[in-house]
Amino acid sequence: MNTQEILNRFETVARDPAGQKDKYLAAGKKVVLMAPVYCPEEIVHAMGLVPMGAWGGDMELRDAKQYFPAFICSIVQSIVELGMRGAYEGASAIVIPSLCDSLKVLGQNWKYAVPSIPFIPMTWPQNRKPDYALDFTLAGLRRVIRDLEAATGATFDESKLAASIRVYNEHNAAMRDLVPALAAHPEITAAQRSAVFKSAWFMLKEEHTALVRELLSGLAAASPAAAKCPVTVTGILADAPGLTALLDEYGFQIVADDVAAESRQYRTDTPEDGEPLTRLARKFQAMDCCSVLYDPDKKRVEHIVALAKNSGSRAVIMAQTKFCDPEEFDYPLIRRACEDAGLPLIQIEVDRQMVNYEQARTMLETLREAL
Repeated sequence: MNTQEILNRFETVARDPAGQKDKYLAAGKKVVLMAPVYCPEEIVHAMGLVPMGAWGGDMELRDAKQYFPAFICSIVQSIVELGMRGAYEGASAIVIPSLCDSLKVLGQNWKYAVPSIPFIPMTWPQNRKPDYALDFTLAGLRRVIRDLEAATGATFDESKLAASIRVYNEHNAAMRDLVPALAAHPEITAAQRSAVFKSAWFMLKEEHTALVRELLSGLAAASPAAAKCPVTVTGILADAPGLTALLDEYGFQIVADDVAAESRQYRTDTPEDGEPLTRLARKFQAMDCCSVLYDPDKKRVEHIVALAKNSGSRAVIMAQTKFCDPEEFDYPLIRRACEDAGLPLIQIEVDRQMVNYEQARTMLETLREAL
């Protein structure tokens, strides 16, 4: 396939995750949903199941409102909304981590709102660095394994987990290679970039890695277009079509990101030494620079500044998920650090129910003129 055909493939998958789910089901595979932000996908993969992201979708919320207050993250609301509408039917289970208050509520409400799909909790330790956190994490992973076996009939073999860890580490490496490759090609639109990352949630990782490597080869052989205005984007999600369209309209190019659904997923590899399940627990201990991970030193703030500077970004755009407390708590610190570094920063509120991005248009237009 040529580069455009590969990009079209990513866009097709990103636009129609239900179709991708149905394809796997028709092939006789069992699908397990993975809720934000971090789930032990490697375990699901090692059991011969298909891990598939469940990050909600852009829609008007109706039925889910009976389970949630209006002032809660629309990502978790839209996950339940899709579940109640039957969009996830056919899935064998959903794994929901407990890394923020909204996700804890999501897990409990899911049991009543979507009883046809079993809820499996993954309880990560917030204080994850001490030695005792390793035992806590291992207990949580073993609980997920037991629940998956009960829900799907599949069995866990730790030797197969070692192979799945290799698959995921290879995918991490490909996605990290992708960021500078896309940055070198301004002709790749923000919408196309988003589709490459978003499609990873709905494909087996070995399939997605192969496509990404093919895209990288095509980009390496292509001549880049004229430069755009480079920016770094941070937030939980940055896939709203209204937002990516505006970034393209005003000539912005995302050259780096600290987005939970995008590059944050691929920063940390699973260690290569030790027993596979323990290695997976150690991976979580090593993770950092994320709003939903306990970080008294707020290393994420300096990470964003360094990311912007090292990528040559002229500004930072924070896609602020409405009612996301962890991201809101970080914003004043990020703003102060960007000011100290001489980096313009704008905060654009995003919501799964938004249809009008005129406020974002004004902010992006003003930023573009200032730069």
